Amino acid sequence: MKTIKTLKNLESAFAGESMAYQKYLYFAKLARKKGYEEVALAFEETAKHEIGHAEGHLRFLYPEESLTVEDILKLAIAGETHEYTEMYPTFEKIAKEENQMMAVGEFQEQAAESLEHAEFFKKNLEKISKIFAGLAKVEAAHAKKYEEQLEKLTK
Repeated sequence: MKTIKTLKNLESAFAGESMAYQKYLYFAKLARKKGYEEVALAFEETAKHEIGHAEGHLRFLYPEESLTVEDILKLAIAGETHEYTEMYPTFEKIAKEENQMMAVGEFQEQAAESLEHAEFFKKNLEKISKIFAGLAKVEAAHAKKYEEQLEKLTK
């Protein structure tokens, strides 16, 4: 349904709106800290709109009707795994090359948290898989009983 370019555009739009949301909340904190309450409130109100836009893009990228809880956990695991195995290590390497040691620490910290998040999502996926496996056994037992009853009635 989605073309490659449209998909990339939706992802870029989502990233931009999400970034604007975070940036505006940060700007609100700065404005408030500097004594400009009205400006802070304006940034916070605008941030609400930005997050609404981002969510709208997500509905196109990840349509609710086509996703199970297992699917969204797998997507989260893949995203967090990418962060701690590829993205943050690459960013860390570049920061080291540029002698930006504060950034190195930030990237290392974020990589460690991404690993924790991936493990957390994996545990939840395992729990859900066990629940579904258990439900399948129960359903199979019920189906067998119904088949036995049906067989008795049809004899």
